[in-house]
Formats: sequence, structure tokens, C-alpha cells
Amino acid sequence: MVSRSSKRRSVLVGVMLSAVIGGFVQPAIAAPVRDAGDQATTFRRSPVLSTEQDIARTLSATLRDPRWREQIRAAALGGEDVDLQALASSTADPEGRNLLASVAAADRRIAALKGLPASTGSLLRVRLGAPSMRSHLNAGATPWIAVAAADDDARTITAYDSQGHAHAVSTAHVPGRPLYILDIDVTKAHRAGLKVLQQAFADKGLTSLPSKAANSTRAASTAGWWATKVTAVEVNDDQEPWFKGAAEMFSLVTGFGQDGTARVDSVDMPYLDYDGTVYYPNQILVNWSNYKYNLADVVMMEDDDGTNYRALAQAITTALLTVTDQGTYIPLVNAVLSAIPDSWFTDDPDYVESWYTLAQNSTGRLNGASGNGWMTVEPYFVEEF
Repeated sequence: MVSRSSKRRSVLVGVMLSAVIGGFVQPAIAAPVRDAGDQATTFRRSPVLSTEQDIARTLSATLRDPRWREQIRAAALGGEDVDLQALASSTADPEGRNLLASVAAADRRIAALKGLPASTGSLLRVRLGAPSMRSHLNAGATPWIAVAAADDDARTITAYDSQGHAHAVSTAHVPGRPLYILDIDVTKAHRAGLKVLQQAFADKGLTSLPSKAANSTRAASTAGWWATKVTAVEVNDDQEPWFKGAAEMFSLVTGFGQDGTARVDSVDMPYLDYDGTVYYPNQILVNWSNYKYNLADVVMMEDDDGTNYRALAQAITTALLTVTDQGTYIPLVNAVLSAIPDSWFTDDPDYVESWYTLAQNSTGRLNGASGNGWMTVEPYFVEEF
């Protein structure tokens, strides 16, 4: 089990990208291209990936210093992801101190590229590539540095040695030499991103912030409110490569609010770490007192290094504000999916699964529209104290 701060995974690469969902055809996968700066064949680098690779090269060069290398080794052997900015700021070693400015600038750039506020703080993390590498990580070994933000189907990832040379490392098996993986703290980015989404939706009148939602709930009923609860959920196995961690999942619940305006609520699913595993969260998914009709849709998504929450919120709000209440239920999944930029369906896809026409009385197993996931639900009445 990887630590929570390294949780990330691409889901359902080949099948999802060619699926037709409710009449909406997913964009095709972009053709892989040769990146002139790397030996590995990859998809075109996103600005986030470029920033991470720049830091990976810089970090690899600092490992020539044995004292600084030992500090990173000791931290990595602790089992948790290492906050690179915090480690660099706490060391007295010149190499680490010199690295601090570059890492801090990269953290700020990555936050901006992901549409997150500057207050998000440090994001870059370093971890040992795999537990089996621990025995190879002796004091004299100088590990290579690779970046986790690569396509799941990539046959190689690029790693940098202490001389700044790039090496293509096979993803088919765990390499025998020690390797550090540079990654983003997806848990922190994900939580900050959901706040960005929720605030953006609230600003456009597409949802209510928690305090306002509580007031509207009490006004809707003095006894309580009906909800749909997820009792079990699974996303299909996708043969996740060794260099990836676990996922950060969330769902967008869409429907028409009591005022007839399209509504979207983001629901965090922090427990949904891995595909091929059944989870039993007993989580509230839909608060039916917020909706005009007895039907809603669900779009499940995953955070990754390239997710820009501000751009996602803008795209979704723009799409949903064009959908008007016609006096009957209208599926909003297609509007959400069509709002997602084409680039999100290459490299690390963020779309996972979708469910149409979820009703207050829905019970039992519900298969996703693409056949790539399922969940069991049941009605649940939330009583007031």
C-alpha cells in the first residue's frame, strides 16, 4: 500500500477513450510523439510534466553530494513520501539549500497550472520507486530520478542520473537499480481542487456552499431529508504499472435544483484507491432535497498531475448554464463530458465512469454506462436531531 500522499492512477485507458456514452463520442487518443529532450517515447508533455521533469533533472544532479544523498535516502526509507521543499528548507547541506528556490518556484508554478490557489503550499514529493528497491538503496548507491506523470501504456519512463543523462526505464518490470519517483501530492492538490470546483459552482448558482446547503436542507424539511447512499463500489482492473501510486477519485452529481437551474455537486471519494477492489463506504452520494426532479446523473473522475480544476470548473459551468429546465428531467452527463477538454482524454484520462437516471428509490447494483465500474446504492433517510 502506498502512502496517501502518493495516490494517483490513470483508469480505463483504451476502452474508455473509444466508448460512445449516451451519444457522445469520446475524443480519440493522440498519437505518441518523440520528445526531443528525452529518450523515451511519450505523449506531448504538459506544462506540469515539463516542470516536474526539470526538477527531476536538477534533483538528480544534487545527488552527487554524498551528505545530501544520504539525507534523501534516510527520508525515503521512512516509508512516507518526502516533501521535497520541506526537506530542502530544513537541511544545512549546500546542495539541498540551493535546490530550495527551484523547488519552491516549481511548486508555485504547478499550483497555478492546476488552477489551485497559492496557499496550497508545497506539492512536489519524492518516494522510492518500489519496496523491492530498499535492498539496493545502500549508502553508496546514487539513485536515478523519474517522474510518475507518464501514460499508463508507456513502455518506458525517463529517468535521470546524477550527470543529467536521460535513460529509458522499462515499465514492464521493476528495475533492479534504486530509483526515486518524483510526484505531486495528489491528496493535497485534490482537496484544494474540490474547494475550487465547489466555489466556482456556487458563484454561478450551480450549487450551495456547505453552510448554505445546511440551511436549505433544514428549510426543506423539519424532519430530515432523503439521500442515496453508496454501499459498495468498484472500478475495473486496469493493470496499473509499478511506477504509479493509487487514485484520487471524486464524482460530480448533476441534476436540476429547486429553482430549475442545472446543479452540480462534487463528492469526494478518498477511499477509492485502486481498481479491481470493492470498497464499502456507506457514503452519501445525493441529497435529494437539493433537486427538483427525482432523477440525477453521476460522473466519476480521477485527479492526476495535469488536472486544472479552475479550467474544469469554468468548462462545466459554461456547459451547464446553457441547459435550461424544460419541465422534465434532462440527462446532464453529456453536457459534463462534452465540456472536458480533449487533452484530458490523452496521457492520463480523468474520466472514469458515469451513471444515468439515478432516482431516490434506486436500490441494488447499478452498472456504469461504459461497463467499467459499478456501485450498489440504497435510499437513506437522514434524520434531524
